[in-house]
Amino acid sequence: MRRLFYLFLALLSLLPVAAAIIGAQLSSVILHPGNHNPDRRQQTAEMLQRTGATKEDLEVTAQDGTILRGWKIRPKNPNGDWVLLYHGISDNRTGNLGHAEFLLTNGYGVVMMDSRAHGQSGGAMATYGWKERDDTRQIVDALCANGSVHHLYALGVSMGAAIALQSAAVEPRIDAVVAEDPFESLREVTYDYAGLEFSPLLGQTLFRPASIAAMRGVKKDGGFDPNDVSPEKAVAARAFAVLLICGTADHRIPCRHAEAIYQAAIGPKELWIVPGAEHASALGHAPQKYEKRVIEFFGKYPEGKPQETKNETKPPA
Repeated sequence: MRRLFYLFLALLSLLPVAAAIIGAQLSSVILHPGNHNPDRRQQTAEMLQRTGATKEDLEVTAQDGTILRGWKIRPKNPNGDWVLLYHGISDNRTGNLGHAEFLLTNGYGVVMMDSRAHGQSGGAMATYGWKERDDTRQIVDALCANGSVHHLYALGVSMGAAIALQSAAVEPRIDAVVAEDPFESLREVTYDYAGLEFSPLLGQTLFRPASIAAMRGVKKDGGFDPNDVSPEKAVAARAFAVLLICGTADHRIPCRHAEAIYQAAIGPKELWIVPGAEHASALGHAPQKYEKRVIEFFGKYPEGKPQETKNETKPPA
C-alpha cells in the first residue's frame, strides 16, 4: 500500500510537468486553428431563395494588408439597418446562416465575412479580437461607403461573439451587440480547455501549467499580449448596448463568462440564460424565442434606453 501511495504521489507530481509540455504545443493550435467546417454553398443558396435576399461579394483590405472576403446580403424588404455577423473558431461565414435568415426576413441587411485565417480570408493567424477589431473598422468603412446605413449592429457566436464585443469597443458606429457564448478573456477560457471542459478548477490548479505555457507561446509567436484579448474589458471601455446569451449545458465556454461580461458592462445590458442549451446551440434550442429576443433588442437601440434586465432561468432542481 505504501508503494502504491508513493507511486500515486509521483504520478501526481508529473502531471503539471506533462501539462506544461502539452501547453507549449497548444499555442500553435490556438493561433492556427484551421478550417474544419465546410463551405455550405447549397444551404446558402436555399436560404437566399427562401428569403428573397440578394448577395454580393465583399472584399476588404485590413490595415496590415490582409485580404478579408465575405458577402454583403440585402433583404427583399430592407429596413435600412445592417448587422455584422461573426462566426466561431475553425468555421467560416456560412456558420451563421440561421442567424442571417431570420435577420433578412425581418428586413436587416447582413454582412457575413470570413474572419482572418478562416475560410477564404487571408491572414497568418487568428488573434481572437486583437487584430479582428481593427478588421471590423475597415469592413464598416467599406459597408458605409457603398450604401446608406441607418443603424449598425453586430451578432457573434463563440469566438465571433468575443470579436463582436471587442469590435464594438473601438467602432462607435456599432450601436448594439448580441453575443452568444463569448469568453470573458482569452486567458480565462484556457482554464476551461485545460480543465478538459470538465471543470475550470482543474485548469486553474492541477493543469494550470498548460494554460501558462500556452499563453506564453501565444505572446511570443502571436506578437500580442493574450491578457489584452478581453471582451470583459471591452464592455467596460464603451457604453454600447449588449445582449449576452449562454446555455446552461455549455461546458466549453460556461455561463460564468457571459455573467462576468454582464457585470462589467457599463452600457444597457441584458443576459439571457437558455436552459439546456449547449455551446453555440441557443438558436436551434429555442428558435422562436431567440429570434424574438434579438429583433426586439435591436429595435430598442439607439433611440431607446431600457433598464438593465437579467433574465436568468435556471433548470429545475
